[in-house]
Amino acid sequence: MVSLLIAIIYAAFISLGLPDILLGAAWPVMVHELDVPLSYGGLLFMIISCGTIISSLFSDKITRRLGAGLVTAVSVTMTALALLGFSLSRNYGQLCLLAIPLGLGAGAVDAALNNYVALHYAGRHMNWLHACWGVGATIGPYVMSYALGAGIGWRSGYGIVSALQFGLTLVLFLSLPLWKKRQQTTEGDADYEAPIGLRDALKIRGVKPMLLAFCSYCMVETTAGLWASTYLVEFRHIDTQTAAAFASLFYIGITVGRMISGFISDRLGDKKMTRIGCGLILCGLVLIALPINALSLGGLVVLGLGCAPIYPAIIHSTPTHFGRENSHAIVGIQMASAYSGATFLPPVFGLVAEHIHIGLFPLFMAVGAVLVLTMTERVNRVCKN
Repeated sequence: MVSLLIAIIYAAFISLGLPDILLGAAWPVMVHELDVPLSYGGLLFMIISCGTIISSLFSDKITRRLGAGLVTAVSVTMTALALLGFSLSRNYGQLCLLAIPLGLGAGAVDAALNNYVALHYAGRHMNWLHACWGVGATIGPYVMSYALGAGIGWRSGYGIVSALQFGLTLVLFLSLPLWKKRQQTTEGDADYEAPIGLRDALKIRGVKPMLLAFCSYCMVETTAGLWASTYLVEFRHIDTQTAAAFASLFYIGITVGRMISGFISDRLGDKKMTRIGCGLILCGLVLIALPINALSLGGLVVLGLGCAPIYPAIIHSTPTHFGRENSHAIVGIQMASAYSGATFLPPVFGLVAEHIHIGLFPLFMAVGAVLVLTMTERVNRVCKN
C-alpha cells in the first residue's frame, strides 16, 4: 500500500509539471490567433503565478482542514477544469479568467505534496518527486508540439493535457483512504490543534533566511531557463539551434540530477546535498563564463546538475529545522517565496541585459547561488537538528 501511494504521489507531481511549460510552447501560435501583443503572454504567466503564490500562503489552513489527499485531488480537479477551459476559450479575456483557478490549483497541490512527502518519506523520495515534475514539464511541450504538428491546434493540446489531468483526478479520489492510513501509521505524526499564522511563522528563527535562500534558488533556476539561450546567441555568438538544444539540456540535467540524488541523499543528508549543489552551480557558471564555447555549453549541463538537489533538500529539511508542527505553514510560505523568486526576479536580469550587458549573466546567477549557500548555512547554525 505504501508503494502504491508514493507511486500516486509521483504521478500527481508529473501532472503538476504538465501544464507549466505549455503556455511557452503554444504562445507563438496563440498570439497570432488571439490577435494580441506578444507581451500579453507574460501577463498571463503573471496571473497564473500570482494564483500559485496566494494558494501557497493559504495551503496550511486548507490542508489541515481537508487533509493532503483531498487537497491534492481537488487541486488537480481545478487545474483539469482550467485546462479544459483553455481548450474551449475563444479570446484572451477568457484565458485570463481561467488562469486564476489554474494558478490556485497548482500552488495548493505543490505545497500539500511537498509537505506530505517531507513529513512521511525519506529524502530520496523528495528528489524523485521533483524529478517527476521534470518528466511532466518535458511531456507537456511534447504534447503541444504533437498537437501543433498534427494540425489540430493549441486548443487540442490543452485538451489532451486536461484529459490526462481528469484521469489522475479519478485515481486521486479513489486513493484517499491510502493517504489517511499512511498518516495514521507514520511514527511521530499528529493532528495539530491549530495552524500558525504567517506572522508567527516568520518569527521562527531561521525562517527568513530560508525563504531568501529559496527565493534565490528559484531565481537561479528560472533565470537560466529563460535567458541561457539568449546569452549563448547574443554574447557567445552560438547559432540559435545549438543554443536552444543546450538550453533544454539544463532541464534534462535537473531531472537526471534529481534521479541520481535520490540514490545518495539519504546517505549524505540535506545539508551536504545543498552544499554540493551550490558548488556545482558555481562550477557550471565558471564554465559558462570562460571564452570557450564548448565549455560554455557543457557548463549549462553542470548548472542543471547543480540545481537538481537544492529544492528537494530545502523542502525535506523543513520539519527537521522548524518542527513537524510548523512544517505545514512554513512549506506553504516556502512555495510562495519560490514562485515569487521565479516570477519577479528573472525579468530583473532582462533589464540588466538591456541596459548594462548580457555578458553579466554568469555573475548575476552567481550572486543568487552564493545567497543560497550563505542563507542555508545560516539556517543550519541557528536551527536545532
